[in-house]
Amino acid sequence: MDLDSQLRLQVERAIGRSIGSAPVLKLKGEASSRAYYRVGTPPESWVVMVMPPDSLKKSDEASKGPAPTELPFINVHRYLTKLGVRVPRILRFDEPAGMMVCEDLSDQTFEAALATGDRTELYTRAVQLLARLRVAAEKTPDADCLAFTRAFDEELYDWELHHFREWGLEAWSGKKPTDAERAELDAIFRRMAKELAAAPKNFTHRDYQSRNLMVTGGELVVIDFQDALQGPRQYDLVALLRDSYVELPRDFVDAMLDAYLAEFEKHSGEKIDPKPFKAFFDLLTVQRKMKDAARFEFIHRVKGNPGFLVSIPASLRYVKTALDGQPQLADLRRIVAKYVPELA
Repeated sequence: MDLDSQLRLQVERAIGRSIGSAPVLKLKGEASSRAYYRVGTPPESWVVMVMPPDSLKKSDEASKGPAPTELPFINVHRYLTKLGVRVPRILRFDEPAGMMVCEDLSDQTFEAALATGDRTELYTRAVQLLARLRVAAEKTPDADCLAFTRAFDEELYDWELHHFREWGLEAWSGKKPTDAERAELDAIFRRMAKELAAAPKNFTHRDYQSRNLMVTGGELVVIDFQDALQGPRQYDLVALLRDSYVELPRDFVDAMLDAYLAEFEKHSGEKIDPKPFKAFFDLLTVQRKMKDAARFEFIHRVKGNPGFLVSIPASLRYVKTALDGQPQLADLRRIVAKYVPELA
């Protein structure tokens, strides 16, 4: 049976009726190993997620711990649903076939909605949703949710920083740091990783950005959450407000951070001092966006997908701006700017 026929059959089994020769369209993929197909024509259409058998329960991101016994997407989906977060409705999962039938959320990503929608209104909704999610997760931890079994620790932060050294510094420049510089970078990365890992942790989406939020029927729908783990409160805010696909001015970012803190206090009763909160946001920006720039180069060179190269300059601009407010990282800037002049 060809792939189109298999996809139609999965939908028919999910909805309990024939859909005939409904059209099948492969949707644009991102950096994931998963593929997505729209079966049918909106408004009567469904999306089928196709997962390679060898990576069915394996994360596309660096992670530690034993292999999960359940599909991470379903596991984290269950938890988010319990918290009242709008996620895609799952109609059927055929594990042997590696296929999942979900509702069709249309093509209106948050990124696409920004082209015609009100930017302030959309981002305010996104940060408020994130604040409510975080408050609910901190109040309702769940040991059965995979996100509570793995975390951003010193080792993971350090690995991602060295991912930048390898792919964003060495591969990007075609040069390697001297032995002395490498030793200094090792020490700086360990210092940064230690500081980042010391922050209190809880449920973190990991990639809460403009292409992982859908705007459907006036609702914000969260997708691509299967790599969730424990991380600091600022992490998902960095993903959203220092998004490599949508650049935002600093005054707007500050306003959205204030909106997040106000919503967080409203639902938790906890008042957070904005100054250290924003300073840690900037430190995380340096780490996360260096990692992103490196990841885009890695995806190009190792996975043969050059589609993300266009987003490297924005990632580096974010790092540069964040470094401007982090004088304690002058030693890092001195070394990396020698090989990545964009960070000078």
